[in-house]
Amino acid sequence: MSGMRRPAAAAAAVGLTASLPYWLPRLVIDLRVRLFARINGEEGIPAPGHEVPVEEFKQVYGHPAANGRSQGAALSDLFWYWLAPGPEVHQEHLEPGPRYNDVARTTRQILAGLSRDQWTELVARCTRRVLDELDGPDGPEGCDGASGARVRRVRLRDLMMPVWAEVYYEVVFREPCPRHVRDMIVANADDVVSALKCTGLRHMDRRGRLTAYLRGRLASAPPPVPLPSLLTQRERAYYLQGTFFNTAVVQTSEAMAHLLLALASHRSVQDRLLTGAADADYLDHVINETLQHFPLFGVAHRITTGEIPRAGRPPIPAGSVLLFNYPEYQRSGAPDQRFDPGRWLSADTRPTRFIPFGVTANRPCPARGFAVLTMRVAAEEVLRRFRLASSAEHTRSLPNRGPCLLIPRAGRPDARTWGPVGRAARLAGMRLGDRWAAIPRSLTQLVLGGYMVWDARRQGLCRNYFATAPGDSAGRVVAGNR
Repeated sequence: MSGMRRPAAAAAAVGLTASLPYWLPRLVIDLRVRLFARINGEEGIPAPGHEVPVEEFKQVYGHPAANGRSQGAALSDLFWYWLAPGPEVHQEHLEPGPRYNDVARTTRQILAGLSRDQWTELVARCTRRVLDELDGPDGPEGCDGASGARVRRVRLRDLMMPVWAEVYYEVVFREPCPRHVRDMIVANADDVVSALKCTGLRHMDRRGRLTAYLRGRLASAPPPVPLPSLLTQRERAYYLQGTFFNTAVVQTSEAMAHLLLALASHRSVQDRLLTGAADADYLDHVINETLQHFPLFGVAHRITTGEIPRAGRPPIPAGSVLLFNYPEYQRSGAPDQRFDPGRWLSADTRPTRFIPFGVTANRPCPARGFAVLTMRVAAEEVLRRFRLASSAEHTRSLPNRGPCLLIPRAGRPDARTWGPVGRAARLAGMRLGDRWAAIPRSLTQLVLGGYMVWDARRQGLCRNYFATAPGDSAGRVVAGNR
């Protein structure tokens, strides 16, 4: 009997091992979601959820009392930890009041300094420059063939990050970005997003190098748009680092990685663009469909500074932490979960719940007016040179950074591509490698995520900041006193 059990046990072990890529990463993701959901304890109110149904999502999100951002939420310690240094002046985490108004006004002025034509020229130029570097000695690893136009395996987020580092540096300082500064911005942004996704710990030395550069630059040659007057010189450096060289670079790089990976994964959609069969607005529809399936924001938390009344339901009390779940809200308004850009052609078929840049009444994304334009320009530059192909898993959090093959367009005279068999073999290898890489990565996320939650609560950056700041009669910090 024991002799029969050994082969059965061995077969079961082999089967379990072979199945790991199909269930372990998702299990770990579920565990991480539960871990982070418990940080706020009973004070957290999911929206949409039992207490805030999907029909009331935008009404509650846009209510004037849903305007607290950091003070009073345990979750804030974790976000401040991830976004350090200078989270106290990060635009998205400032409390409402004069300092927030000053910062938000400055951001709008900086971004409005370029016309649509200037945005188009800037993004196209920076994208071309980064793509040109693919043929140089600093090109990505894993290239096939000799020098020249050849198939490359890249991580799309890594490919896009230098583009937006250059773009936003020039938006702020109105001059081209030096290569060594671009490298500092990319190192800083990559460190922030890796910590946010729990694929790596923070490296404050990388972030500190950019802070030191910005402080020196502001002392010697500040940008043409005056920076917030209510901030100190050090806080102005933190403001630029957090708003433009953390959030703007990270979010736009992630958006572009999602867009290009969606094109790489849906060949018919990409073919329609490459063959010229699509109408002029089709790429914009693809962008909207991408943002519908893969919203850049996961859960945004707001703290109520007053009671929020609701018809026929108990009011939401002051001091509540509202957890606005973008992916869940947008999924509830989609007729189905297919990737179908054609649904945006008609008001009758497009999703009814779509807030890719937030809610207008409550701190919407400052880039909402030109984000689609700049994504379109960058995507067009990539598609002029390459056909995209990928078999990697595409999830909203994108911890794999978007593995993709860049295949030179056939019209390029020096292009070297594969036949169907070679292409299929390479994609099969990518799919297998991506699935197995997810196992150690997801375990790393679980371990590092748990550690960073503990370390963030231990340091209490947000909690300690507000504990030592002057407050009003209600105990909230008086804006402008720090």
